[in-house]
Amino acid sequence: MTKVLIIEDDNMLGDTLSLYLQGEGYDVIRVDNARDGLLQLQARPDILLLDLMLPDSDNQNPCSLMRQHTPIPIIVISSLTEVSERIRSLTDGADDYVCKPFSMQELKARMEAVLRRYSILNSSVVTEQETGISLDLARRIVLLNNERVEMTFSEFEIMKLFVLNPGKVYSRYALIEAIRGTDAYINDRTIDVHITKLRKKIEDNPKNPQYIQTIWGVGYKFTP
Repeated sequence: MTKVLIIEDDNMLGDTLSLYLQGEGYDVIRVDNARDGLLQLQARPDILLLDLMLPDSDNQNPCSLMRQHTPIPIIVISSLTEVSERIRSLTDGADDYVCKPFSMQELKARMEAVLRRYSILNSSVVTEQETGISLDLARRIVLLNNERVEMTFSEFEIMKLFVLNPGKVYSRYALIEAIRGTDAYINDRTIDVHITKLRKKIEDNPKNPQYIQTIWGVGYKFTP
């Protein structure tokens, strides 16, 4: 069942939209402010319907805020009809923009279209459920519990090997081969530095790593 997160502070519209989408077979979560919306991203919705005029947005475009924390499709539903607002939201990461008042049937059609496009893109997304790590191979983005993790080219290549091949032990030489050409003077010590940095970025306790484990005398492996 497709899960929809609605962030809308107009109770009448929010309730009407929730009831309609539930009747159409969607699993709906609805909140009325940006702070609670960010918390509900932990429920891993498939699509987000987002009002721009939220009580706690503090003049920041909520679309930009949400896009910092999730790659899922975002459809803005707003009473702001100016072309500049549409451009701003699309630039800040919205996948579509629907002006109020709108037809429920049209909104549903737009949701389905956005989800179809996202499904094609998402074929290049690899998610490790137990760790909460997602790799978008096409856009070279790493998310940890829906939070984007900044990584260098070499760090991403190592994480890609690990996540695509859980449990496989990689020697330092194998990891060197995976990223050769990006680090001109790469050696065993360079690999160890990359691993240390990766652990700091994804492990709860980098000094006692749960996921990126050292196999003494051989190399490293990723254990979900």
